Amino acid sequence: MRLMMLFSALLLALFGFSGSARAQAEEQALVDRATLTLQEMMGPADNTGDARALLRNAKAVLICPRVFRAGFFFGGEFGECVLSARDGGGSWSSPAFYTLAGGSFGFQAGLQDAQVVSLIMTQKGLNAVLDSQIKFGAEAGLAFATRGRSIQGATTAAVGADIVTIGRSRGLFAGITLDGALLSADSAKMRAYFGREVGARQVVVAMEVHNPGSDPLRSALTRLGAPGSGVGGSSAAPAPSSSSGGTSSGSAGTGRVQTESLPPTNRR
Repeated sequence: MRLMMLFSALLLALFGFSGSARAQAEEQALVDRATLTLQEMMGPADNTGDARALLRNAKAVLICPRVFRAGFFFGGEFGECVLSARDGGGSWSSPAFYTLAGGSFGFQAGLQDAQVVSLIMTQKGLNAVLDSQIKFGAEAGLAFATRGRSIQGATTAAVGADIVTIGRSRGLFAGITLDGALLSADSAKMRAYFGREVGARQVVVAMEVHNPGSDPLRSALTRLGAPGSGVGGSSAAPAPSSSSGGTSSGSAGTGRVQTESLPPTNRR
């Protein structure tokens, strides 16, 4: 009897370890895809110097390697994302995990696959992401700007924005917009990746936990956001004030700076 109980306990432990390792592998794959997305979106091509200028001043970065959107009158979108924030010394945190989901109704038909990088420029924007679910384009008091991957001149257009989203897409939809999409922290993924219960603020602000698997992502953020990393060594854009509620081309009441429909871009 004791032998059977010992054997059963061993089997349970092995299955539990296998399930945990498999779950962590899935989270690691998402982090790896986020690293590649960041390098592709802010690489040397397509006038991305302005994107890196924005990154140099960003408080945090939300990376969604794949956002799927499909619909025929009723539409929906879904994506998995990671969030990393920078401390006062310039070091980037391990990633917190988020899901992006939304639905819509209206005249629409098509399928879209997109890569999205959202640069969180102000402390107000970061607090909104960390403290609650936020809805893109509809969060009171937050100013959003949406740009394409080739964002030359966006440093001027995005002044006053709390969150600047850069996206590229392919598919039958005319462009990408995150308006109405709900961003939520994924505690299950964080538990699997770090091995214990932990919240997004503990990961990216307090930096209480670390997974070495995220080091390539942190290194890429450091390299791409370093002074002089822009095309031609362009200088960093002035950091938007965290107290602004969206004053450039939108009002503080609506919280909107700019929204663009982006043309489809073929992924290399």
